Amino acid sequence: MSGTPPAGAYPAIGDHGVIGDLHTAALVSRTGAIDWWCAPRFDSPSIFGALLDAGRGGHWTVAPRGPSTSEQRYLPATNVLVTTFHTDSGGVAALTDFMPLRQGGGAAEIHRRVACARGAVEVEIVFAPRFNYGASQPHLVLRRNGVLATDAKDDVATLAAPPDVTWRVEDGRAVAHLALQAGESAWFVLRHDDDEVHAVAFYQSDAKLDATARWWDAWLAQLAYQGPYRQEVERSALVLKLCCYEPSGAIIGAPTTSLPESAGGDRNWDYRFVWLRDAAFVLYGLERLGFGSEVDGFLHFLKRVSRRADGRHLQIMFGVDGRRDLPEEVLADLEGYRGARPVRVGNGAARQFQLDIYGELLETVALWYRRGRVTEGLWKVLHQLVDWTAAHWREPDYSIWEARQEPKHFVFSKVMAWVALDRGARIAERLQLPGDVAAWRREARAIRAEVAARGWDAERRTFVQVYGEPQLDAAVLIIPNIGFLRRDDPRVRSTLEAVRRELASPCEDLIYRYRSPDGLPGSEGAFVACSFWMIQNLALVGEFAEAERLFKNLLRRSSPLGLLAEEIDPTSGEQLGNFPQALSHAALLGTAFILERMRPAAAPPDAAT
Repeated sequence: MSGTPPAGAYPAIGDHGVIGDLHTAALVSRTGAIDWWCAPRFDSPSIFGALLDAGRGGHWTVAPRGPSTSEQRYLPATNVLVTTFHTDSGGVAALTDFMPLRQGGGAAEIHRRVACARGAVEVEIVFAPRFNYGASQPHLVLRRNGVLATDAKDDVATLAAPPDVTWRVEDGRAVAHLALQAGESAWFVLRHDDDEVHAVAFYQSDAKLDATARWWDAWLAQLAYQGPYRQEVERSALVLKLCCYEPSGAIIGAPTTSLPESAGGDRNWDYRFVWLRDAAFVLYGLERLGFGSEVDGFLHFLKRVSRRADGRHLQIMFGVDGRRDLPEEVLADLEGYRGARPVRVGNGAARQFQLDIYGELLETVALWYRRGRVTEGLWKVLHQLVDWTAAHWREPDYSIWEARQEPKHFVFSKVMAWVALDRGARIAERLQLPGDVAAWRREARAIRAEVAARGWDAERRTFVQVYGEPQLDAAVLIIPNIGFLRRDDPRVRSTLEAVRRELASPCEDLIYRYRSPDGLPGSEGAFVACSFWMIQNLALVGEFAEAERLFKNLLRRSSPLGLLAEEIDPTSGEQLGNFPQALSHAALLGTAFILERMRPAAAPPDAAT
């Protein structure tokens, strides 16, 4: 396990844990390699990027020398990751990884403790940073207490190590070996700053580990869920919190870019930005389960980015700091995860008009306003959004899946426009806020009538994806959840049956979001969020036992740590796409909530599996 990983040596996407500090996040493989880390923010260029190019992307590996097996777990109720190695010689070593919360500012830090639990273990440490997505090999300088890494663009990182560790620098990497006996341990601390490398004891890693674990435990203690899937719900909540950018209240789609949606494919996108839609789904799930500060933070973010709309449609995504310019670029020098190219940074979908985001945002606020938190400033923003929806819902758009072809009249988008108008009218009426409620309700009725007339396939008895076209879209499974139709409406059940018939994979618990052309080459895996939405529909139409059976099956498809990517390969079971995916975990939370709400009184919960 020594040296730089050979080109093409990529762990499975699901064989990673994630740690973070509410500013950025790092992925740690079961081999002990941090092979993805961007600093100081989620959307900064990578310092470790071996996930996208094993040969030149950069990594920081701490692992036993020689053959070993490993498994990962989180400390209970935290995002503190432990990787345990079992060597062929009988030694056992535990690697603990965490990032302290940056409350009050300060540089990003990664703390890693390697401890020998049994026998003797010789550990190898390979520090091979590659700034700016591997564009340049850094200059490594040994210091008395560790290693300083810099490059020509003044990127910098400092690695602190125990004083008895001897480093060898060659080919842009620093390598050291450490012999540990049972009961012995050592800390290593990486900081994203240019301070002199202090002695590792200076960083008080033990105290920071205790404080970080206690912080995560206290945050999770707010969770108001007592159902049988507590473990899965806890992990999903912790993942979603890791996707929050504390300084602005933003919530990212995922902490990675360009992990492919099919093996070797080219549907590789940058998800390190704030999709207003995905954030709304996340907040809906968190609020249902008792978390509130995240909603407050995001609504402040929404107010700030919406003030600059200038009468145009609301941009669908932003940088974590609220920036609008997210140019999509290709990093042609990177080979991509397991050869999946191109590697992209930025996202051109930011320029698309997507009508549905108005509904997702108003649905989140409609849930939240019951707490009396709709301020004058927030209502001014929301009022403008509802007015804009009333004036523009008849226009074609790109909708939720961001097809890269001409705009169309998507059924999902029209339904969510109805949500925006309906929820806007409700909020204005109940809180006696200014707004043209009569006009909003009139337009909402017009949308309902149009969708029933133009979005319904009477022969197949299903809502379709686009007016006048036959293809289906699993996104329409949202219809009973948001009250567009009552869950006992026969059109709800028949649409569910059509989606299962035409979009389900052979393993039945996995659903493709659509199978129609979308202007992009290649294929993709089954979509995790849609698979959860299908289960929600089953519960809502009274098929509770079937819903719970499929929910358990789907939960088994998560990674060993309980993490989910955007998609899953139905054949191999591998996670596909960016990881971990906020929308997938939000859908898990929503499904657990609905199952508990719809559980028959005579059917006590089985033990979760």
